[in-house]
Amino acid sequence: MPTIVFVSPKGGVGKTTAALVLATQIAKAARVTVIDADPNHPIAAWSKEAELPDNLSVVADADEDNIIEKIEEAASASPFVIVDLEGTAAKIVLLAVSQADFVVIPTQGSQLDAEQASRAIRVVKQQEKMSGRATPFGVLLTRTSPIIRTRTMGHIQHGLEDAGIPVLKAQLHEREAFRAMFSFRRTLETLNPKDVPNLDKAVANAAQIAAEIIEKLREGRGGTSTRTKEVAA
Repeated sequence: MPTIVFVSPKGGVGKTTAALVLATQIAKAARVTVIDADPNHPIAAWSKEAELPDNLSVVADADEDNIIEKIEEAASASPFVIVDLEGTAAKIVLLAVSQADFVVIPTQGSQLDAEQASRAIRVVKQQEKMSGRATPFGVLLTRTSPIIRTRTMGHIQHGLEDAGIPVLKAQLHEREAFRAMFSFRRTLETLNPKDVPNLDKAVANAAQIAAEIIEKLREGRGGTSTRTKEVAA
């Protein structure tokens, strides 16, 4: 069953938001377990007060001693597993990446953030050398403007692509709705449009991100997973 791991060496880039957005989108069509391995446990905190979708469950007791077992347990119970990690230096990150079918590396559109993202890419490459198998990954640009594409953003994106680093076409836009998920302890679909501006656009953005990541999983598995196809649809 597909395991998607979110890794970022830098805080504040929207990693946890992206992980939760993806999880709630997948939960519309398939069961998904989120392993909240971020020491601050933001998704676990969200889940304690949120009305979770029937298909979504959250595990928060993962550490470097049991992360592989937690992923295996989640995979036996759910068609999809999403792991939210913090940093890149800890052993738990390398272990989680070893179980990944796809790694998402969120980064903001600045040179500093792009340089920090390279640390996460090195972890993926290190794991590839250790395991002898390729680990598909993609950089997710976050907190981008849905209207204006700055020169800096274009420069960063082209620089990554020119270096042979895969960059997801979909971007996590700067939207009040994504912050409101944590403020109101709700999914995008259960937020009140009267409280959150442009909610429909945030929902569309979330669907776009989920569709592309699901497509990447299909490519990595030769397009043979029926469940993955159902979610993509």
